[in-house]
Amino acid sequence: MEKLVSAALVSLLTISPAFAATVKIDHYMGTTEIEQSPKRVVVIGFGPLDTLDSFGIDPVAVSNASHLPKYLSKYSKAHYKSAGSLFEPDFETIYMQKPDLILVGPRGSSKYDELSEIAPTVVFASGENEDYWQGTKAQWRNIGKIFNIEDKVEQKITKLDAQFKAIHDYNQAHNNDALTILSIGDNISAFGAKSRFGAIYTDFGFTETVKNLKTGTHGDVISYEFIREANPKNILVIDRNSLHAKSDHDLAKALDNDLVKATSAYKNKKITFLDVDAWYLAMSGVTATEKMVSEIKHTIDL
Repeated sequence: MEKLVSAALVSLLTISPAFAATVKIDHYMGTTEIEQSPKRVVVIGFGPLDTLDSFGIDPVAVSNASHLPKYLSKYSKAHYKSAGSLFEPDFETIYMQKPDLILVGPRGSSKYDELSEIAPTVVFASGENEDYWQGTKAQWRNIGKIFNIEDKVEQKITKLDAQFKAIHDYNQAHNNDALTILSIGDNISAFGAKSRFGAIYTDFGFTETVKNLKTGTHGDVISYEFIREANPKNILVIDRNSLHAKSDHDLAKALDNDLVKATSAYKNKKITFLDVDAWYLAMSGVTATEKMVSEIKHTIDL
């Protein structure tokens, strides 16, 4: 009997390494338990895809869209199965991939329950009351825990922390204000500190040129007269229309008018067109965040 027990113990000790460690991940929609270092990962959304790409993690399926960020263009190849659109996952294809993990961004997060029936699912999105950088760091740290690359993640965070602080401190010290605008068809909308582009104010330290703007998804529709009266030191532009190849809305041309020319931003060459891939499509991605930081540093000549 003693020999049998000893043999059983040896057997258990021998096979136990085959069982992967599990980690619990807290995220926007709850808590998910996952086997660490999953091999078959489905990604829905460009923020999480950007982040995995930056850390050298290759998914088996990704969401498709009419416009893919240029630096993620390799994921348009047939080698990667389509997981559906950013908003509507292809549940059948995802199921057929036998994923160990599904990562879904904010645009597809409403499908969390259905996706969780297929495989452990983590929502890669910040909480409603989190600042951009605070929420982004939390998402990256989740990736670090899941794939056992926490040291790499912390190195990246430490480097960017210093850059965020330098930009924030500079803008605060110089009382540097900005008006953030987004093109939506024929309209231009402005966004403030409590909006989807709040990082410009909360993390990068710009002062709001105009306070109390609407906080909805589509911002506060404004006119060129509004821009002239606000007279911002900086105008930061996200041209969403540029995502559509057939768009006939030329925002750069539209902004080149007498009303905008009368602003300090125009006179001092402080109208900056931001990278729409980074600021609109792949927010909270590693490369996207690095692009955001680089663009703002260039804007303020830091």
